[in-house]
Amino acid sequence: MPAPGRNTHLSKSLYMRGLQCHKSLYLNKHHPELRSEPTPELLALWKSGTEVGVYAHRLFPGGVEIPFQGLSKEEQLSRTREEIARGTKVLYEATFSHDDVFVKVDILFGSRVGFDLYEVKSSTDVKEHNWDDVAVQYHVLTGCGIPVRKACLVHINNAYVRRGEIVPQELFVIQDVTDVVRGKQDAIPEELAAMRKMLRGKVPDIDIGPHCHDPYECDFLAHCWQHIPEHSIFTLRGRGIDKWDLYRRGIIQLADVPLVSLNTAQRMQVEYFLRKDNHAYPERVREFLEKLWYPICFLDFETFRSAIPRFDGTRPYQQVPFLYSLHRQDAAGAPLTHFEFLARPDADPRKELVEKLLGEVPEGACVLVYNMAFEKGVLKDLAEFLPIHRRRLHAVIDGLVDLMEPFRRREIYHWRMAGSYSLKSVLPVLVPELSYEGLAIRDGDMASEAYFTMGDIGDAEELRKLRKALLEYCRQDALGLVRLLEKMRSMEKESTTSR
Repeated sequence: MPAPGRNTHLSKSLYMRGLQCHKSLYLNKHHPELRSEPTPELLALWKSGTEVGVYAHRLFPGGVEIPFQGLSKEEQLSRTREEIARGTKVLYEATFSHDDVFVKVDILFGSRVGFDLYEVKSSTDVKEHNWDDVAVQYHVLTGCGIPVRKACLVHINNAYVRRGEIVPQELFVIQDVTDVVRGKQDAIPEELAAMRKMLRGKVPDIDIGPHCHDPYECDFLAHCWQHIPEHSIFTLRGRGIDKWDLYRRGIIQLADVPLVSLNTAQRMQVEYFLRKDNHAYPERVREFLEKLWYPICFLDFETFRSAIPRFDGTRPYQQVPFLYSLHRQDAAGAPLTHFEFLARPDADPRKELVEKLLGEVPEGACVLVYNMAFEKGVLKDLAEFLPIHRRRLHAVIDGLVDLMEPFRRREIYHWRMAGSYSLKSVLPVLVPELSYEGLAIRDGDMASEAYFTMGDIGDAEELRKLRKALLEYCRQDALGLVRLLEKMRSMEKESTTSR
């Protein structure tokens, strides 16, 4: 029996946490105050998972849901038993407890010869840790005397294209994992016993490692990683050297890394950090500037991705633009003109967005973006969706120039960029006056989540403030391109006058 005062009750999610790391499970049970708050990205992922689950129910319509809100665990267990006794064929969130493990099954389908268990995932494929997720449910159900005929994983089909109403049979892929799950049953009692023994003792002496991020990023990172300095071996960019091998050898500080073991990019990152150095190669900067022409447009898109395609002609997780900011300069020395677009909530934004954008980007314009692959992908999807505008959109694509290139090739580099060439790493260094700190929305994840919430806001003033925050954020990104180009031109001019 568990020691007095030591809570060893487990659930499916706690079992999965324990498989990843016993220390994480211990802290979650006994010191939850050390857990970090979920990020906006994680909250959006949970919300998406709930939506996917609702659509997956349509694979087996007409079922009865065992609610989580408003019912105690005992009431959920009792309601499930009643429905099974009544002969209910389909249950959503059916609830079971065995061996002091509590689970809720996404979909349980009953027949005369047994029950089929379906675990729903919002991912587009099945990963090995998903098998353990289903295996512990199988363990609990069979322990409760439920004859499980088949165990399956349900995930998103990323090739599905919406045409009218969602077709669940096409949106989802069902994979039978019964054999794999049954093969894991013998190990589960041993795993559970090990977790409970650990929970009765002191906090496990487990050091940080790859398990901190695999298969999920742990929400106790801030606690367990507090001995790692801001600039450490873990800030080394790229694959290169094995950082965990360095850590196991006691090498944490960048100053202690043997430079001969690093690839060229990582060695440069370390050497520049230690010397607090920076550089800009004038000839390379000049070559890049000579590729530009007028009129020049500075363009930034904001997009959202949704597991459930929201509009006709879209796929799961397709990047759908809902917001852009555009600065245009028609000739050298001419003033900048600013344009912007923010879609209305709950309406397909693409046609209106394209028509407005093409009215503001002159034919033959140079279109400066940051990370061209992203904008190019968005524009190609738009051209495929709106063939009437295909020629003009491909003309915009032909005019794209990637401002990221000089930074990706490290023709301009500063030690404070820490080996990164993302816009959020480059701008604070070269254009420090252009800060995101005071903005209500500070990154793309926050922007897409804000767009999703717009349709739920009834207060006109609150909606106005949210629209203003979205436009300010996107305008900041586009203005960042303007200021970066100005900085590069000043670098080139200084090098010319100094010769």
